[in-house]
Amino acid sequence: MGPVDGFPADPVRPVPPDEILVGGRWRRGGGDPLVTRDPADGRVLAEIHATGAGDVDEAVCRGHEAVRLTRDALPHERARWLTAIAALIERDAEGLARLQTADTGKSIGETRALVASAAGTFRYFAGVAETLEGALTPPRGPYLTMSTHEPIGVVGAITPWNSPIASDAQKIAPALAAGNAVLLKPAEWTPLVALALGRLVCEAGLPEGLLSVLPGPGPVTGDAIVRHPGVGKVSFTGGTATGRAIGAIAARKIMPVSLELGGKSPTIVLPDADLDLAVAGILFGIFSSSGQSCVAGSRVLLPSAMYDEVLGRLVAGAEKLRVGPGDDPSTQVAPLVTAEHRDRVAAMVDRARADGARVRCGGAPLPGPGNFYPPTILDGLPADSAACQEEIFGPVLVALPYTGEEELVTLANATVYGLACGIWTRDYRAAVRLARRVEAGTVWINTYKQFSVSTPFGGEKESGLGREKGREGVLAYTRQKSLYWGLDERPNPWAGPV
Repeated sequence: MGPVDGFPADPVRPVPPDEILVGGRWRRGGGDPLVTRDPADGRVLAEIHATGAGDVDEAVCRGHEAVRLTRDALPHERARWLTAIAALIERDAEGLARLQTADTGKSIGETRALVASAAGTFRYFAGVAETLEGALTPPRGPYLTMSTHEPIGVVGAITPWNSPIASDAQKIAPALAAGNAVLLKPAEWTPLVALALGRLVCEAGLPEGLLSVLPGPGPVTGDAIVRHPGVGKVSFTGGTATGRAIGAIAARKIMPVSLELGGKSPTIVLPDADLDLAVAGILFGIFSSSGQSCVAGSRVLLPSAMYDEVLGRLVAGAEKLRVGPGDDPSTQVAPLVTAEHRDRVAAMVDRARADGARVRCGGAPLPGPGNFYPPTILDGLPADSAACQEEIFGPVLVALPYTGEEELVTLANATVYGLACGIWTRDYRAAVRLARRVEAGTVWINTYKQFSVSTPFGGEKESGLGREKGREGVLAYTRQKSLYWGLDERPNPWAGPV
């Protein structure tokens, strides 16, 4: 696979043709070919042979050997590897962003931000690697007690198609900082940026075998990674059904997992909200990334007395958003990742219409080439309808009215998901009170979709298990060990004189 047609070759070093990274070595994969296409026009970008079962087995074996050889690496040495990776991502930032736009369809502004986020993630965990400490625990007898953390060994990192390089970094960086080897499985629809990242990691001097990049279908490559007896942990970001299946396998293996799954996140407008701030934030929260985001604010809860006013402003704002190809800097809503996914979104909107939804704007795929679906707003549905309960994962917002705080909290929590929530209000007391009552791992107040690598992220209920990011993000890739140092010079009296 060489540079993508029409994009400058300089910023990205070409990935070797039709090769995957197995235990630090580039070679052709043993699986079936994967064809990747540009979502904006359907042109073929590359054909890559996927990972075979033998590739996974070799990656695991080479990963364990690499962990053994690097086990005594000092924290500042691991930090140096991560810092070098961050520098190379920044060097090739524009090419990586353009490659991701071609592979995923995302707008160039968003992919530039994702690349910058990836570099920042590697730098952050380099700092964590240098400063993370064990603990001297309070003694309860004539001994000194310590708590330390050790690497798990080989871990699997399964990442989604909607934010490849940022999700890749969010799993790779803390796992490497903890001393593990990583098997990275990017989504089969969007493998190109992960392979380009693998090339940069090799160039950065990471010891051979500590990273493998293994593209392929989830039921084949992902399943082989999760089931492999040599894999000691899996971190997965993706759909709830797949997460549940991974959890079942992990339970049989008695293996820890981190699961960041689906969402049906509410955005709440209180009567005193700054409506300019709220409307702009709600539009960004659902329609940026073309709605292809686990935290997308896909349900908006509006006070009954202000319902028509706020909904009218949302519709007017949505109709002004610019839909277009991701490489156009003016695009706000880019194409969906594949034609199949666009058709799935369209089918869910059609089902909502059949259930009685009023389509306030959008509501049908755009004609012509590309996987374009316009910003769509629905209302008139009961809270238990499919459109209000199921993750559409596209640019579709459902509006619901409420009267009073109790009904509001009930509506906000009335799904199986609990990933995120937005609250728009001038009343900080109400914001804090609602934030505590809403079942969500992240609550944004007078903002939405803001992220910090230093702040833990994850979901509740069927939105996931565990947390990523933050200093604790490294500990999630470790095993904790306790040490006892005896200080009593007298023999233990239990055995009597000896």
